Amino acid sequence: MNAPWIALPAALPLFAAAVSVLVGRSRRAQRVIGVVTLTVVSGVAVRIAQESDRHDLLTTQAGGWEAPLGITLRADRFTAIMLLVAAVMFLSVLVYAIGQGDEEQRHVGFHPVYLTLVAGVCLAFLTGDLFNLFVAFEVMLVSSYVLLTLGGRLAQVRAGTTYVVISLLASITFLFTLGLLYRATGTVNMAELPEAMAALDADLRRVLLLLFLGVFGIKAAVFPLFFWLPDSYPNAPTAVTAVFAGLLTKVGVYAMFRIMTTIAPEDTAVGTLLLVIAGLTMVIGVFGAISQQEIKRILSFHAVSQIGYMVFGLGLLTVAGLAAAILYIAQYIVVKTTLFLTGGLVERAAGTGHLHHVDGMLRTRPVVGMLFLLPALSLAGVPPFSGFVGKFALVDAGLASQSWLIVAVSLAVSIMTLLSMNKIWSGAFLGEPTPNAVVEGRLPVAMVGATGALVVISIAMALAAGPVYGYAQRAAESLLAGAPT
Repeated sequence: MNAPWIALPAALPLFAAAVSVLVGRSRRAQRVIGVVTLTVVSGVAVRIAQESDRHDLLTTQAGGWEAPLGITLRADRFTAIMLLVAAVMFLSVLVYAIGQGDEEQRHVGFHPVYLTLVAGVCLAFLTGDLFNLFVAFEVMLVSSYVLLTLGGRLAQVRAGTTYVVISLLASITFLFTLGLLYRATGTVNMAELPEAMAALDADLRRVLLLLFLGVFGIKAAVFPLFFWLPDSYPNAPTAVTAVFAGLLTKVGVYAMFRIMTTIAPEDTAVGTLLLVIAGLTMVIGVFGAISQQEIKRILSFHAVSQIGYMVFGLGLLTVAGLAAAILYIAQYIVVKTTLFLTGGLVERAAGTGHLHHVDGMLRTRPVVGMLFLLPALSLAGVPPFSGFVGKFALVDAGLASQSWLIVAVSLAVSIMTLLSMNKIWSGAFLGEPTPNAVVEGRLPVAMVGATGALVVISIAMALAAGPVYGYAQRAAESLLAGAPT
C-alpha cells in the first residue's frame, strides 16, 4: 500500500531540529517543540502499527522518484513495533531530561541534536535500501557523539572518542560491503535483494552475510565486539545513557534481523554461529555486570548480556524464535530505559551511583525503590512481568528447535541477572540510610513521572502479552516469508 505519510517519523524531527536551532535563545520554546514533535511522532507510529497490520506493508518513494534512483521507505509490522517503542522512549526520556535540567538546560544544542538522533533512528527503521541504512547510521553517529560528550568532561571525551573510532571503522566496513554487494547483485534495495542473492554462489552469499552481520554486530555490541559499550555509556548524562543503552544498540539488532532474513533466512550454519555468539554475549555481559560496583556500569554490562537473548531468537531462524525475539526486544527497550532513568534518580537523590556510598534508599525514597524493583524483576525474567513473557517465549522456541545448550545458558544467565539486580537492591535500597543518602530535597516531578510512565507501560505489556505476541508472530511470519511488495 502506498502511504507517503510513513515518512513523517523521520521528516518531522529533522524539521523540528531546524526550528529548534532558530529559537535557541528560548529553552522553553525548544522544550515545547521537542515534546510536541515526539508526541506527534508517537501518534503516527500508532497509525503505522495499525495500517501495517492491516495491509502487511506500507511503502512510499521519497519525492516521487522510483527505486533504484529514488529513496524507498517501507514499514511492515516489525518496523511498526520498533518505531512505536522508540517514539515512546524518546518522548519519555526527553520529559525526564527536561525535569533533570543539567545538560539539557545548559546546552543550546541539546534539543536540536536530540531530535536529529530521533530522525536517524526512525530512518533506520523505515528505509527500504541498505545505502540509506548507512546514511541513517551516520546521522545517528554524529548526533550520538555530540550527546555523549555534552559537558566536556575528560572521561566523556575519552569515552566518546572510543565510541566514534569504533563506529567509524564499522561504517567504513559497511560502505565497503555495500560496494561488494552492489557489484555482485546490481542493487541494494531490500525488496530486490532476495531474488538477486538467490542467483549468487552460496559461498559468496555467505561471505556477504557475515560481513554485514559483523558490521551490525559492532552496532549491536555482541560478543566479541561489545568492548566499547561499558566504557562509553556510563560517562554520558543519564538521559543520554538511557536512550543509548535502551534503544541505539537495538537499531543494530534490527539491522541484523533485516539482513539475515533478507539475504539468507535458510542458512542454518550462520544460524548456529549466531547461537554461539548469543550464548557468549549473555555470559560475558552478565559476568561483567556482577563484577561492577556502580549502578550505571552494572546496567551497561547488562545491556550487552540482554542483546544475547535477542540474537538467540534470530539464530533459531524459526517463526517462533523471531516472534519471541521481537517481543523481547520491545519489552526490553522499555525495561532497560526505565532502569537507567531510575539509576539517574538514585544519583540525583544520593549524589552518587556507587553502591559503596549509597544505602537505605528504600527508607528515604520508597517511590524510587519501587520504580527500580519492578523493571529489575522484569529484566531478570521473574513472572509475571514482561521480561518473563519474552524469555519464556524464547525458551519455548529454543526447546521446539532442540537447541538445548543455548536454552540452558539463557536460564543460567537469568538467574545471574537476578543476583546482580539483587546486588543493586541490597546495596542501594536496603539497610540504614548513610549520611550522603539524601542530597536532593524533592526529586523533580518530570523525572519521577517519566520513569513511572515507563513502569506502567512495562506492566501493560505484560498484561497484554497475548495480543503483543500475536502481533510479533505476524511480524516474524512476514520477515521469513517476505511481505508482499
